[in-house]
Amino acid sequence: MAESLLAVNGITKRFGGLVALGGVSLCVARGEIFGLIGPNGAGKTTLFNILTGVYHADGGEFTFSGKRLSGLKSHRVAEAGIARTFQNIRLFANMTALENVMVGRHVRTHAGVLGAILRTRVTRLEEAAVEQRARELLDYCGIARHANELARNLAYGDQRRLEIARALATDPKLLALDEPAAGMNATETAALKQLLERIRGDGITLLLIEHDVKLVMGLCDRVAVLDYGEKIAEGAPAEVQCNPRVIEAYLGVAVA
Repeated sequence: MAESLLAVNGITKRFGGLVALGGVSLCVARGEIFGLIGPNGAGKTTLFNILTGVYHADGGEFTFSGKRLSGLKSHRVAEAGIARTFQNIRLFANMTALENVMVGRHVRTHAGVLGAILRTRVTRLEEAAVEQRARELLDYCGIARHANELARNLAYGDQRRLEIARALATDPKLLALDEPAAGMNATETAALKQLLERIRGDGITLLLIEHDVKLVMGLCDRVAVLDYGEKIAEGAPAEVQCNPRVIEAYLGVAVA
């Protein structure tokens, strides 16, 4: 068995009387593409928000590279090696594509407030390195030609790629993607699949929420299915696709 990178143990989250997650456990192996699917409202994004420090769990914990990250703030989680994109695109609309990626890179910089004010040589060298890395990532994601364009002016598919480039700027060990193919046409989705395969090939583990079942089944090594905040299935894509509980969750009792 491949080495475990992310271990989620009994995560529970409540919003008032609503149980959004009820004791969810799963394990993501280093180097794999792990899919997380389920109907709307199943708790997928809530789990992402806990894993990335946006929410704190009411119960359970998760470890990453053997270290407990439960309860840490988002920037500490990013420093530990987990980066994410969002279901609804969250770019700095009035900043250029290059600047958006540079912002992501600053989680790995060391210049303090004093260095930034005085513009010391070390600070200038670090800023130059940040810009260079940002340009490399724009090229890696296929949008280098848009480096100096405002994020709000980019086509929808390019904005999705820009979010991925910004997340990669943090040097993640695990990249969590919340519906990266949402709103894409078939050509854009095929290009996205190639990019994600390339990212995995370069040693980054992927955790993917996606409603495009065809993409999930053709891309992921393993898949877990959530329904009403509980994990109802986990396994290879072909196994999950044929699971009666999964069919029932997506299509209803009568069809199942």
